[in-house]
Amino acid sequence: MQSKPFDRLFLLCLLCLNSLGRSQGLSCNWGLRATHPLPPNIVVKLLKDNGFDKVKLFEADHDALKALGNSGIQVMVGIPNELLAPLSSSVQAAVNWVTQNVSTFVSHYGVDIRYVAVGNEPFLKTYGDTYLNTTFPALQNVQAALIKAGLGRNVKVTIPLNADVYQTASGLPSGGNFRSDIFDLMISITTFLNNSDAPLIVNIYPFLSLYDDPNFPLDYAFFDGSSNSVVDGSITYTNVFEANYDTLISALEKNGFGSMTVIVGEVGWPTDGNSYANVVYAQKFNQGLINRILLGQGTPKRSTPPDVYIFSLIDEDAKSVQPGNFERHWGIFYYDGSIKYQLDIGNNRTLVPAKGVKYLATKWCVMSPQASISDANFANSISYACSYADCTSLSYGSSCGALDAAGNASYAFNMYYQTMNQSSASCQFSGLATTTTTNPSQGGCRFEIQIDIVEHGKATSSSSISFQNPRNTLMVVVFVLAAAWISSVT
Repeated sequence: MQSKPFDRLFLLCLLCLNSLGRSQGLSCNWGLRATHPLPPNIVVKLLKDNGFDKVKLFEADHDALKALGNSGIQVMVGIPNELLAPLSSSVQAAVNWVTQNVSTFVSHYGVDIRYVAVGNEPFLKTYGDTYLNTTFPALQNVQAALIKAGLGRNVKVTIPLNADVYQTASGLPSGGNFRSDIFDLMISITTFLNNSDAPLIVNIYPFLSLYDDPNFPLDYAFFDGSSNSVVDGSITYTNVFEANYDTLISALEKNGFGSMTVIVGEVGWPTDGNSYANVVYAQKFNQGLINRILLGQGTPKRSTPPDVYIFSLIDEDAKSVQPGNFERHWGIFYYDGSIKYQLDIGNNRTLVPAKGVKYLATKWCVMSPQASISDANFANSISYACSYADCTSLSYGSSCGALDAAGNASYAFNMYYQTMNQSSASCQFSGLATTTTTNPSQGGCRFEIQIDIVEHGKATSSSSISFQNPRNTLMVVVFVLAAAWISSVT
């Protein structure tokens, strides 16, 4: 008969082997600002196939929530900032929202909703005081509504905050504290969340540190060591992610919240729209991030790893580009769920693409061989196309930034043509355009064919789509005209 110590050792070995056979689950953001959205059932399959067991939605999209029902995926449902004012006005408004967007999907569709994210970065400096007086009351009312619905124990409220809600006068993580202009408000909100056993959510973007500061050391943005480390007492920081996160931890510790749960709500790297936004850097950053998640790696000030939601799952071609042209290119997958670059996601697995996607016909709209860049309608045609379609890949330093003037026009014409579901009237441009069945893609510059939303049973009116602001459209047109001028003098 075997001894009890041997039995315990044998059981321990089995548990270790079992844990080695499982892959650490991943979390991500699923954005829905697209002209031709990938069908929700395909997205949910994409999530599961790639090991994502937690997802954050920025809004309570009912089709997405239905698809997540009984999927085994934990869900964080977001409330857009524009709803903060009405939800702050009365508990009944919050009760109505919870009934329509949480209770129904938990009870009737089996959606595993764990969090309601009230607002999105409402205290961002660029917003000024727009949401200062409505965010906390909305948070309190939504919490009251969840309790009234009998969901208060299982569904927690929180607020995703930008990292600019805290700062450090010393430039070191140990000097971290909440921003002085919102200090009292942050203490009130943090106290409320802590008393409700709810987490604080912070969005951290090393890419933006690089984008905003031309003197920011490139290697400090990544995870594989740095020649520009920051020494803070006995701690040496080799990457800005850890330094940023620990600045928040210092702020929490200073104000009596040293053990509060923190979630990283958004972190990632875009692949287009800026010279730093490219596939090579995105793969390097996200692989380093995933390695940390799989290893359960914390930070110098907090060894316990936080939940980390990768931003983002798929590209969004109708997202606002106010922060920059890169905003539409954060996905680890393209708009259609195809793979941009490979990632090791644990257990000897790599990313797999979306399955069952239906596309429009295999044809593109390009500048006619008989057309001239000196045509009087050339500039206005490109401006019109880019006002209704996504031309961010044409900007300087982007994947299509090296095209000549005719190539720029072809790209703009095709994006408009695809956005308008390849209607014959959308490939004219005063006689400057024609269709082709020969793929005009060049190198890393992809000429897309859009998803067939009619075949997928989700027809939308392309004429109602709103795109980038005039400033961004103007910049693209200026770049194209500059290319045309260069072509004419060489």
